[in-house]
Amino acid sequence: MMVSFFDQFASPSYLGIPLIAVAIALPWVLYPTPPARWINNRLITIQGWFINRFTNQLMLPLNVGGHKWALLLASLMIFLITINMLGLLPYTFTPTTQLSLNMGFAVPLWLATVIIGMRNQPTIALGHLLPEGTPIPLIPVLIIIETISLLIRPLALGVRLTANLTAGHLLIQLIATAVFVLLPMMPTVAILTAAVLFLLTLLEVAVAMIQAYVFVLLLSLYL
Repeated sequence: MMVSFFDQFASPSYLGIPLIAVAIALPWVLYPTPPARWINNRLITIQGWFINRFTNQLMLPLNVGGHKWALLLASLMIFLITINMLGLLPYTFTPTTQLSLNMGFAVPLWLATVIIGMRNQPTIALGHLLPEGTPIPLIPVLIIIETISLLIRPLALGVRLTANLTAGHLLIQLIATAVFVLLPMMPTVAILTAAVLFLLTLLEVAVAMIQAYVFVLLLSLYL
């Protein structure tokens, strides 16, 4: 019986217990805890440098009031990068290929940005629904369009992350299957296909990091 290529995206379970909780909790175990000493090792130093650089770039367009989100956004960025990268290993599961998990991240954080905007700057927040200088007959239509655009933001966040990772994993499995099929019949073509698979894997590593960065960057822009 032919196994479906989409079976790799099914949430695995062991003895009836879903393993997605283990996949979500595992990344935090892999990161070393900074010691209380003044001098750290190279791994801690590189980790701190990366977090500081990313936080500076992320908080650059925000005012001082938005800097309190730095810890949350930096932690989310590291978490998404880690689970995306771990999902590229054999016999692993990528939780971010599940739309439910991505929407669970996107909806509450997007809703928090909307509530904070309505609470702190209600005039400016409502002003985004109607561009300045709009003709009077177009005002109701533009308000409806901008409201739909505002409400569709969390869906776009979750679907973008899910679709990119799902497409990359599926393409890797398709090309890997082609390599195994072609190897006994046409070894030369199989080797060339394997080279394409290697390049695609490198591309997928970049996509795993870029999509995590884009997810957090768009959240900061919504803020």
